[in-house]
Amino acid sequence: MASMDPSEALDLIRQERANTGRALTPDPRLMYWPWGLTWLIGFGLSFLSYGPDGRTLVALPEWVPLFGLTALMIAAGLFTGLVGARSGRSVSGPTSRQGIWYGIAWSAGFTGLAVVFGRISEVLPEHLMGLLWGGGMVALVGALYMAGGAIWNERTMFTLGAWISAVNVVGVLLGPGWHALVASLAGGGGMLVAGLIGWMRLR
Repeated sequence: MASMDPSEALDLIRQERANTGRALTPDPRLMYWPWGLTWLIGFGLSFLSYGPDGRTLVALPEWVPLFGLTALMIAAGLFTGLVGARSGRSVSGPTSRQGIWYGIAWSAGFTGLAVVFGRISEVLPEHLMGLLWGGGMVALVGALYMAGGAIWNERTMFTLGAWISAVNVVGVLLGPGWHALVASLAGGGGMLVAGLIGWMRLR
């Protein structure tokens, strides 16, 4: 059998490495789009119910915005968790441990903020309470996406985290009501775009 040229062998190694990476990487659309739709709809409901300057743009029952966002977040979390678990079944060692620890960081971060905000909310006016919860949670998501991008050298994830962090600051500065609109359109829309870009890069 004729020996392979070293450059051809190197190209073959790169190609097989890329194929393996694609096989083990979950479809970015399945990881980002459920959350993008969750933010688009969930924060959109909050904006319609609790608009700028305390205006109600659409008269929805009081339980709808919170229940809708919570239900959508649970559904998105379960769906992306299953997708990630299926993709990670063939991965072991440090990479698998990184994924598990990263998932624990998300749970610990949200639990810690929920406890702190739960205590602070007792002394805040209602319009600032919503801004505290929305702005704080979105800030955490942005930071965790940036951390994930740094861990796995994933540019799309890091860029999305930076985008979410930036639009969250803008929304908080604009004030109650506007923050929900910014999080819905810019935050949720950013996740939808990130899923598309990630899928195109993966191809």
